[in-house]
Amino acid sequence: MAAGLTMLLAGALVTKGLWPSPAGRALELNPNDQALDEWFLAYATRAYRGDFHLVATALNAPDGVNVFGNASLVGLGLLLAPLTLALGAPVTFAVATGLNLAANGTGWYLLLARTAGLHRLAALVGGVFCGFAPGMVSQSNGHLHMTAAWLVPPIVHFAIKMVNDGHPVKNGTKLGLLIVGQFLLGEEVLFLAAVTLTLFGLAYAATARPVPSRVLPSLGGGLAVAALVAGALLAYPVTAQFRGPQSAHGGVFNPEFHSADLKSFAALSPLSLAGGDGAARLASGPAEYTAFFGAPVLIVVLGATLWMWRRPAVVACTVVSIVLFALALGPHVVVGHDVTAQWGPYALLRHLPVFEWVQPARFALAAVPLLAFVLAQVVHAALTQTETLGLLVPVAVVAALVPLAPMPLPTAERAPVPQFFTDGYWRGFAPHDGTIVPVPLPDAHDPTAVRWAAATNVAFATPQGWFIGPYGDEGRAAVGIYPRPTAQLLHRTAASGTAPALTDADRIALRRDIAYWRAACFVLADGQPGAEALKSTLDALLGPGEHVAGVWVWRARG
Repeated sequence: MAAGLTMLLAGALVTKGLWPSPAGRALELNPNDQALDEWFLAYATRAYRGDFHLVATALNAPDGVNVFGNASLVGLGLLLAPLTLALGAPVTFAVATGLNLAANGTGWYLLLARTAGLHRLAALVGGVFCGFAPGMVSQSNGHLHMTAAWLVPPIVHFAIKMVNDGHPVKNGTKLGLLIVGQFLLGEEVLFLAAVTLTLFGLAYAATARPVPSRVLPSLGGGLAVAALVAGALLAYPVTAQFRGPQSAHGGVFNPEFHSADLKSFAALSPLSLAGGDGAARLASGPAEYTAFFGAPVLIVVLGATLWMWRRPAVVACTVVSIVLFALALGPHVVVGHDVTAQWGPYALLRHLPVFEWVQPARFALAAVPLLAFVLAQVVHAALTQTETLGLLVPVAVVAALVPLAPMPLPTAERAPVPQFFTDGYWRGFAPHDGTIVPVPLPDAHDPTAVRWAAATNVAFATPQGWFIGPYGDEGRAAVGIYPRPTAQLLHRTAASGTAPALTDADRIALRRDIAYWRAACFVLADGQPGAEALKSTLDALLGPGEHVAGVWVWRARG
């Protein structure tokens, strides 16, 4: 109980910048992903009225987006839908951001204390590191699908039970159900967990020889049952993801860019207590400080491994961590933000199915529980097996971890959603599930307008947006869709602040775009940059607009 409350308090402190006004505050370092997360959290509420589809045509209307082809937060959205319906998606986002960190830490604490049987103080050290390691705090900048990893500890628990206790059918069934749950929470986390557990199993078998003869039948049978259960339940969503409408092949993020800098492993995250902004250049973005473990922690882990070299689990954890670090380096090793000619192990895997979707730097995130186990084990050994080191070792471990203590996530004010949407005025201009065109249209650079639909629990559709879809060459994955002529016109007008001279071609394109989007109306919020030029342009195209509850509205006339 005390450990769980400690984790909750820490999660609340990390997210304290959102709490004064969840709807009016945003993550300063990644507001775009937050906007998309809030849209998906709101979309999940449609399941409660039986109107949830794996191709969400309410975004990127009319084509839609493949739900499982994006970081769609299906599991979180369904679990927290009552909160979203009651208080809105921004509140749910704030709760989920802090709760994920706390739940991760609590889950690993319980695994270490109960399954591994470690001293509670040792388990607390490991649990706190798992929940609030720099990589996890960094991913909390809008990547809820990466921090919703709290079913991984139960997955590990039942994998261990299959080895120790047998009962492959019972434990395998439970494991299969947990796999399904983690798939819905975040399938990238599930993939990283599967890779890590496979590597750990191989490393442990190599260091703990001979493996008892009873292990392989029990483990193999349990995994087969788990595969059958998970395969049966996930067959449809996985098929829809990779073969269904709006599915895309190939990775969308360049692995050369989204890899871990060799220097980042010994660096301190800018989001940590002792970190500085200068280290930010060693990562692809503020949500990807995944490899920032700091030199003190790495030194302690190395020392602990040398001290406990006869313990197969400790050695296996350290060896697998090194392998994951090597994979995180990407196709070519980067040192101090400079790409070298030295290839990395990931180069051998980058074109394999599923691996091509993963950002290499995130393999370092999978090493967090492994390092936590080594730290917890060395504290446990010092507390229970020695007298002279009983105080020294825990103090050394805590001293190495203190510089990594998380700071509150930076937040900033954001424009409120117009009253036109929050108070339901939009219903007088568009039918339920009709299409409202924000002016300018949302895209990957500024998806803010998708918050308008999220405020209504996605009761209307939005064209374009920030998503992954099959709009690259030959249907390859790409971010967003190529904007239609009217979208380009409005974007240029907003950027220049000057109303363009309109032509007959612009008017013809508008009619075609209205028909394509099935648009009911166009909406321009007060205070939008370039608002005067945008209003003049739409007045000329559609006739005088109506000012209603903080927005200008033009009914679509195709």
